[in-house]
Amino acid sequence: MVLKTFKSDIEIIRERDPAARGMIEIFLCYPGFQSIVIHRFTHKLWQLKIPLIPRLLSHLNRLATGIEIHPGAKIGKRVFIDHGMGVVIGETAEIGNNCLLYQGVTLGGTGKSHGKRHPTLMENVVVGAGAKVLGSITVGSNTRIGAGSVVVRNVEGNSTVVGVPGRVVHQSGVKVNPLAHSALPDAEANVIKNLMDRIDSLENEILKLQKTLQCIASSESIDISKLGDSQNLKDKEILEFLGDD
Repeated sequence: MVLKTFKSDIEIIRERDPAARGMIEIFLCYPGFQSIVIHRFTHKLWQLKIPLIPRLLSHLNRLATGIEIHPGAKIGKRVFIDHGMGVVIGETAEIGNNCLLYQGVTLGGTGKSHGKRHPTLMENVVVGAGAKVLGSITVGSNTRIGAGSVVVRNVEGNSTVVGVPGRVVHQSGVKVNPLAHSALPDAEANVIKNLMDRIDSLENEILKLQKTLQCIASSESIDISKLGDSQNLKDKEILEFLGDD
């Protein structure tokens, strides 16, 4: 059983990391793999209620790999922590099979309450670099969490979550591509573009009303076709910032 789990931890790295060239390289040079192997041992000791030693070993694990995993955390099979520096996984966190975590990810708690206070990731969840998943929440299967997002609410399966706080911007039954974590929609840019279009429309209406009133005041005939449009807000600076298509 242990050897089978050990083998599956190596297989998932070879599947998802094109830089992985062999088993020996993974064993010696992949801190994400090393941290999970050590954690599986410390977790067994934690389950046996052995005092102090599991926490001490997890501390040494952090010093060696840069990845902090509480010995009480539950980690499934074929979990890959890519690069891994700065990853923090709390005591009551649960990670399902085939999950992928990038550097700087935090599966943390909120408040000082006891009991279940860290998140649960179901199967095939991808958490982008620097993302924070906080509290006793559940992230459904096949979900992608964008880099830098902060998730504090439950997320249904087959979703894409981005932003601070995290918002679901896409949901479908399509299986997630774990290597496409950079291909996420820019929800904030879309909202800004929609607001710009709305402002353009309102400015056009105001400009037409002003010119209509001027024509009425000067007793001139009104030619709506010559009233013109307001200045378009999509200037070069805004386009460069938003990345206009």
